[in-house]
Amino acid sequence: MIEKLLWFLQQQYAQYALIVGVLIALCSSLLGVTLVLKRFSFIGDGLSHVAFGAMAIAAVLNLTNNMLLILPVTMLCAVLLLRTGQNAKIKGDAAVAMISVASLAFGYMLMNVFPSSSNVSRDVCTTLFGSSSILTLSQDKVWLCAVLSVVVVVLFVFFYNKIFSVTFDEAFARATGTKAGAYNLLLAIIIAVIIVLAMNLVGSLLISALVIFPALSAMRLFRSFKSVTVCSAILSVLCAFLGIIVSILAGTPVGSTIVAVDAAAFGICCLAGLVRRFARR
Repeated sequence: MIEKLLWFLQQQYAQYALIVGVLIALCSSLLGVTLVLKRFSFIGDGLSHVAFGAMAIAAVLNLTNNMLLILPVTMLCAVLLLRTGQNAKIKGDAAVAMISVASLAFGYMLMNVFPSSSNVSRDVCTTLFGSSSILTLSQDKVWLCAVLSVVVVVLFVFFYNKIFSVTFDEAFARATGTKAGAYNLLLAIIIAVIIVLAMNLVGSLLISALVIFPALSAMRLFRSFKSVTVCSAILSVLCAFLGIIVSILAGTPVGSTIVAVDAAAFGICCLAGLVRRFARR
């Protein structure tokens, strides 16, 4: 088993998959804590279904680089989702459900009316639950993912204090002069970038797990925002790394394997939190 693992790690496709998987997991975990605390966890679902619809349009148009369409469309819908969610008549959860269902239905309809291959069911399943494309990444896609991931991390670190204040008390942040709307907009755009990057890793239906599980796991162990964020990032990176390794060795789907490892880590953290609380009594 060790020899087989070492052999795989020497292969370029495995190295690319690990690099991209770790970077996406890191970015997802950083914003996951904020989204969970703001009770907007399912924005990942909504935007992933928007990306699914945009991907269907790109397939119909035969675009060589579908990222040129998927990324701006997902960003635009992230902004619209934020604005609609602030509407007194359409609350955040209703806005997510509305955009999510409409985009998913529209994308599936397009893939059936204008099929890009003879097996539409396989294409849909691959897009929704991830595929082996993470193991066939080109160097250009790896560089694109690396650049976007660095931008996300830099923006999060640079605006950490503002994001912290907007996350916990948006009304107070506005009262102190913080442009909460602008930082909410920044969060929406960043999460849109992460969703698009993560589609090839775990698929559009499993993206929320990549965002939510590490944050919830870290919250079982720590209480401060910084501690939870750091712990979430470490857990997410370790789970993504382990998930990809298990997927390569066992031949299981990459996306579902990573999510399964994240779920197992959440269970372990819950047990660890319970043991620590009992020990303190």
